[in-house]
Amino acid sequence: MKISEMNWFQVEEYLKTDDRAVVPLGCTEQHAYLSLSVDSILAERVAVEAAEPLGVPVFPVVAYGITPYFMAYPGTITMRAETYLHIITDILDSLRRTGFRRILFVNGHGGNAPGQAAAIEWMDKNSDCRVRFHNWWNAPRTFEKVKAIDPVASHASWMENFPWTRLPGIEQPDVQKPMVDLERMRTFGPEGVREILTDGNFGGRFQRPDEDMQAIWSVALDETRALIETW
Repeated sequence: MKISEMNWFQVEEYLKTDDRAVVPLGCTEQHAYLSLSVDSILAERVAVEAAEPLGVPVFPVVAYGITPYFMAYPGTITMRAETYLHIITDILDSLRRTGFRRILFVNGHGGNAPGQAAAIEWMDKNSDCRVRFHNWWNAPRTFEKVKAIDPVASHASWMENFPWTRLPGIEQPDVQKPMVDLERMRTFGPEGVREILTDGNFGGRFQRPDEDMQAIWSVALDETRALIETW
């Protein structure tokens, strides 16, 4: 049910019996030794795997988000908040125009939080629709599982290190990095952030066994699927 694997006739047929859609939200930003597309890869994958048994279509991931603090790391791309809010509302306008009425955004990047406010404002003018914003990685059950495995978890650490976010031939440091002082870091611009973070990991181990990661992924899928199913 990936939209990229459907044509418009199939979508029109689907809309005769259902009006749900899933839209993954990601970002292109540094993740230490992991892919720059970690947030996009994870948001799209959890959305597709969660929605597939339910037959709900998943749109292509929005691969760019709001991440000005990492602009000293090559490969990072950020949007202005104003631009991002327009993108969210344009997506919603388009989905509503073509017949969707229940939209779940599966978000993989904390910096995209302003998009939730845009969705709430949009619903005020489109009362026939319902929109939900789901941060899959820190949803209650998923984040509880993360903390149960290892409470020292953060951006670009082991908690984002899945087989599908690693890069071939790139080894992960076998250390536990001390947690950065986030409040202090937030007072610096991009160059200062890079100086404080160095490799980009906020803190914690860089990798844990795949069994741990699969345990987290299973919970994330169940939690996300439950939202789609009851939406």
